[in-house]
Amino acid sequence: MFDDKNKKVTSIKELGEFKLIDHLTKNFELNDPSTLIGVGDDACVIDFKNSLSVISTDLLIENVHFDLTYVPLKHLGYKSVVVNLSDIYSMNARPTQITVSLGISNRFSVEALEEFYEGIRIACKKYKIDLVGGDTSSSDKGMIISLTAIGHVSKNKVTRREGACDNDLLVVSGDLGAAYSGLQILEREKAVFSVNPKSQPDLDSYSYCIGRQLKPEARKDVFELLDELNILPKSMIDISDGLSSEILHICKSSKIGCNIFEDKIPIDPEVIKICDEFKINPLTAALNGGEDYELLMAISQKEYEKIKSHPYLTVIGHFTDTKSGAKLITSMNEEIDLNAQGWNSIS
Repeated sequence: MFDDKNKKVTSIKELGEFKLIDHLTKNFELNDPSTLIGVGDDACVIDFKNSLSVISTDLLIENVHFDLTYVPLKHLGYKSVVVNLSDIYSMNARPTQITVSLGISNRFSVEALEEFYEGIRIACKKYKIDLVGGDTSSSDKGMIISLTAIGHVSKNKVTRREGACDNDLLVVSGDLGAAYSGLQILEREKAVFSVNPKSQPDLDSYSYCIGRQLKPEARKDVFELLDELNILPKSMIDISDGLSSEILHICKSSKIGCNIFEDKIPIDPEVIKICDEFKINPLTAALNGGEDYELLMAISQKEYEKIKSHPYLTVIGHFTDTKSGAKLITSMNEEIDLNAQGWNSIS
């Protein structure tokens, strides 16, 4: 399933745990000056001097968080890194190191894991972070990935879910709903393939949304932009579980309400096209789809002139007092209570 028939297939048993780790990490270079000791010792050593450490961990489980029927292992390695870095950027912190631990069954060859780690290596190089540790273990439940991201931030620049105030602008980066729409296409083609294994899907017209699902990017550029514009968001969160869920997280933590406007929510034309095919409201994809990994933030009204015409940022609403609640204002000027219907991995 995972190996090209023309390639050599090496069983994990041939190397053993420690040689396997050495083999998979031998091409990783250290990128960040805060890394004093990386992979190869009992523990890594990181020197952040006077800044705060920020740490985030994600657990990804086969057939719960990813489906290897259509997710290439290289893409999976890359995405595993990106989803953690997104959490670090949402704290207004700069990621610097990661650790990766795997639970794997004997159906994976060394060559398959090389593909997975190549995706990790590419992500490390692009985002200038270091792989500094991890572990491997056998698993009878498919592939299990545990990845921890480490970063740092100045004490006066940390952004949390709390901190938004009445009249602050509600701002989002990029566009929404693409990852969810890409997933619909991939699931449809999987169903077609199960009936007709000889089918050859033409996915060129869906490349943007499929790319957003299989190979998302953390918004390092937005993190750097905010610093360049000298804007410190009063609250920030990454959009992993859907826009509606993340807005309600900020409202709950900040003890505040909000109004968001349907016609302000940025949606790519390809998302609209796919949603039309599946008879889905594009707004549903944007509000509840998840896995966009954009940044949602509260920004003071006084910063509006700095962001009003920037292509990376869109003002989609504003925060209100607690009694008003969280509302979606439709294009017909109707008020609808905002509900969290994003993806939930616990079911």
